[in-house]
Amino acid sequence: MRESPSTNESPSTNESPSTNESPSTNESPGANSRPGTTASARIKVLNGAFDPLSFDEVIEACINLIRAGDRGYLCTVNVAILMMMKDDPELQAFIDGARLIVADGEPIVWLSRALKTPLPERVTGVDLIEGLVERAADEDMSVYFLGAAPGVAAQVAERFQRAHPRLRIAGTSDGYFSEDQAPERVAQVRESGASMLFVAMGVPRQERFMKIHWTDLGAPFAMPVGGSFDVLAGLKQRAPRFVQRVGMEWMYRLAQEPQRLWKRYLVTNTQFIADAAPELLRQLRKP
Repeated sequence: MRESPSTNESPSTNESPSTNESPSTNESPGANSRPGTTASARIKVLNGAFDPLSFDEVIEACINLIRAGDRGYLCTVNVAILMMMKDDPELQAFIDGARLIVADGEPIVWLSRALKTPLPERVTGVDLIEGLVERAADEDMSVYFLGAAPGVAAQVAERFQRAHPRLRIAGTSDGYFSEDQAPERVAQVRESGASMLFVAMGVPRQERFMKIHWTDLGAPFAMPVGGSFDVLAGLKQRAPRFVQRVGMEWMYRLAQEPQRLWKRYLVTNTQFIADAAPELLRQLRKP
């Protein structure tokens, strides 16, 4: 599955309608114990903390979580999301509470290496979805695709069903629903008995939805995936592999959607450089 292009999706709240939900402080979707790592073993990069796991180790940790009858969610963080976390304490707390947190951005991996606390590799959302779905088919685990525009989740499910005939699709539904309709979507997921749930509603809406409804969703494993369904359904093109490797996928996406993305990338990339610079200087001054 690693041969397929990876992604550095930075979904915005404009990709799907907002529910205007405010996260409940009573929910605790995260957990202190984590498969394959511990909170103390995480690598700090600016305001983010990342599990130093390879792609294969992340996949195995997720499968083991489900096998053990445990519950938890995984978050992928790129530069745009990392900078959004700084200005959104609820988003920061939700991601910090994940069972697994991985870097979905080459600049984050590069910075970790420059600071002498290297992350092993970039682990992307699209690659993870593909890898987890493949394992779900092998392990007789069911998957639910929730989010994106009407019909897109169904297209993603159909694509995976063709690739993996043994895969059990627990259900699909779009992300275009109001706050009042959210309980209905949650009930559909819970009643489906899904082992894995992928939520594609854009940051931070998908995280707030998961936080509020975590207990009622019921799925052992969940993952917010931003705009990945559009990529998996073939509605958006991915950057060539060499563009991804040099950390310029954001520029490829900017060329595709300049009006929507220019301000976001200008702000977040500038913030990241400004935050990284003093950390790099401190590292250089160390004896």
